Amino acid sequence: MIEYIKGELAELTPALATVEACGVGYGLNISLNTYTAIQGRKEVKLYVYEAIREDAYALYGFATKKERELFELLISVSGVGTNTARMVLSSMTPAELCDSISTGNERLIKSVKGIGLKTAQRIIVDLRDKIVALGITGEIPVGGSVSAPVDNRVKDEAVSALTMLGFAPAPSQKVVVQILQERPDAPVEEVVKLALKQIK
Repeated sequence: MIEYIKGELAELTPALATVEACGVGYGLNISLNTYTAIQGRKEVKLYVYEAIREDAYALYGFATKKERELFELLISVSGVGTNTARMVLSSMTPAELCDSISTGNERLIKSVKGIGLKTAQRIIVDLRDKIVALGITGEIPVGGSVSAPVDNRVKDEAVSALTMLGFAPAPSQKVVVQILQERPDAPVEEVVKLALKQIK
């Protein structure tokens, strides 16, 4: 499996990057996010997703691991193929996508070409807990307001502990963030104990 390709950016269009590594030119399908990130650079490192089918072998390249993880999550949803996933990641940034999923903003996801209401709802239902469990979402806004920054290490460890105890990641993260906003210096074990009393 190819993890990433690092080399000279030989050609670049908004949809395709050709990276030369050890004398071989790799054609990688990219999103507009990645296009913006690597524009004007001579040397690039793109994280790779290999799409292997009976009739085709395609490489998809991403400027960050986070974007690749989101791409892989999107194509795990029934009805979302590689081209649709790339369209989603070209229409919004990874942060905007995570925010739309975590807040259930189906209208914004539905605005992407090729995504209907049912698919948008499926993306939200299927991926809401997964983006929290992977730690690739921003803070889930509480009451529509952006959360104050919290200690991510403590937050991630606490959410991970609660998930292992059988609680869903999304509500766990919401409660943990609230606790850390009120008690920013609380250690992990205290946050978990307080969360256990609050999670519905």
